[in-house]
Amino acid sequence: MMTLSTKETNLLKDMKGQEQLCIDKYEKYAAEACSEELKTLFQTLADQERTHLTTVTDMMNGKVGAVGGSGSSSAGQTSAGKATYTSEEDKKRDCFLCSDMLSTEKHVSVLYNTGIFEFADAQARNTLNHIQSEEQQHGLKIYDFMN
Repeated sequence: MMTLSTKETNLLKDMKGQEQLCIDKYEKYAAEACSEELKTLFQTLADQERTHLTTVTDMMNGKVGAVGGSGSSSAGQTSAGKATYTSEEDKKRDCFLCSDMLSTEKHVSVLYNTGIFEFADAQARNTLNHIQSEEQQHGLKIYDFMN
């Protein structure tokens, strides 16, 4: 059982809030996306954010488990298909959704980067590093979709 400092507890609260925000935004944007490919991508990323939320919640309760390799490598293939649009308006709408989520992922990645440097427990730092790596992969998937 890991004992958290006040600073670590506050960082985890911030991370938990950001993970919930990511889930909420990905679900909302999946419903609003114009292309089926983007809807699928956003749902996949929402599922991965749920895993992050569970991990952060466990850490808040003093539990740090071994990090798994299930998220980043296999999930990198999610946005395989090219989106086709029937109107420029639909394309612009999806571009806005992607830009907003890319900005959100950048913010979340910075938060995890701070945590990696602030946590005393090596296993906690490894866990946060793993999540940060997955957040960076989320950003890459969105960027790749936009291109």
